Amino acid sequence: MTAVPAAEPLLRVRGLKVHFPIKRGILIDRTVGHVRAVDGVDLSIDRGTTYGLVGESGCGKSTLGRAVLRLTEPTEGEVVFDGTDVAGLKGEDLRHMRRRMQMVFQDPLGSLDPRQTVESLLSEPLRAHGLGDGTAGIAARIRELLDAVGLPVASLRRYPHEFSGGQRQRIGIARALTLEPDLLIADEPVSALDVSVQAQVINLLEELQDRLGLTYLVIAHDLAVVRHISDVVGVMYLGSLVEQAPADELYEEPLHPYTRALMSAVPVPDPVVEERRERILLAGDLPSPANPPSGCRFHTRCPWRQETRCDTEVPVLRELAPGRLVSCHWAEEIRDGVLRPKSPEEVAATQGVSVAATGAENPESDALVQGIDAPIERT
Repeated sequence: MTAVPAAEPLLRVRGLKVHFPIKRGILIDRTVGHVRAVDGVDLSIDRGTTYGLVGESGCGKSTLGRAVLRLTEPTEGEVVFDGTDVAGLKGEDLRHMRRRMQMVFQDPLGSLDPRQTVESLLSEPLRAHGLGDGTAGIAARIRELLDAVGLPVASLRRYPHEFSGGQRQRIGIARALTLEPDLLIADEPVSALDVSVQAQVINLLEELQDRLGLTYLVIAHDLAVVRHISDVVGVMYLGSLVEQAPADELYEEPLHPYTRALMSAVPVPDPVVEERRERILLAGDLPSPANPPSGCRFHTRCPWRQETRCDTEVPVLRELAPGRLVSCHWAEEIRDGVLRPKSPEEVAATQGVSVAATGAENPESDALVQGIDAPIERT
């Protein structure tokens, strides 16, 4: 019996880099360096699945999403969508390909033209691409979209500022669905919303995926949201992917030191467990993407740092188990408990900083990455 080949991923990203030049000069601008916002990311997304991309602010995850759609031009690498290299498309070919790839932006108010009504916002993509089968067809399509996202027909004559944050995000989702895309990139789709509204929008995205067979790339820093909606989760740090795994496996047993620190910062709704569980505090400042550290980019803050390889050798993203990718020289030793983590004070001492005692005694605990660092003082 002949084996059936596995279906090709809908989206495959290989060696993607986005570098922004740093310019200086009065009369003549000259490039003196580059900000490496995205620096060699590899990932793939299967059809009908959700890939969650997490990381702290400034790690490059939003830039990665924009580069996939060519809203930001890649510096290097491949973006293969359904067998076509998007990075090589130009003009009309790129315009037609974008019908199949749409984006829900982070700021629902800033991404909607305040001078257009909802009817104008939703009809514009259809008219621009010559779709909708005339005025009656466009009107029917718009009403179908409003029904899909749970908004009344009376919303058509209103402007974006007349809606709540959750309703504006629903309008943004409806606009992204107008051209019936295959891939939807959602950049922080619920970060600006109240918790109760977040649940409504996440449930809406899941319902639409089941109904329309959509493929999602969800970019977020809220670990709870990513776990709820994702099939596979990728963790970014300073422009690079450091770990990728099925969502349940990643949350049960994170392998990369950075991922372990993130998970240890997520609050547990059990006061007994919360009091006894291990907390991993990161010392030192986040390095600049314009001047990243040599070797492993996380070694300046890593409690498991080993001078033999971490400072000089760049770790590759390798497979430790089926579906489990990690970029760490010592992932097996850390997983098996062979290597023990250093204290924040020991890590900070190697970087010329000291951890404040008050920060070590009463660290903040938050699902956001910004809440995991102990206060530091320069020596």
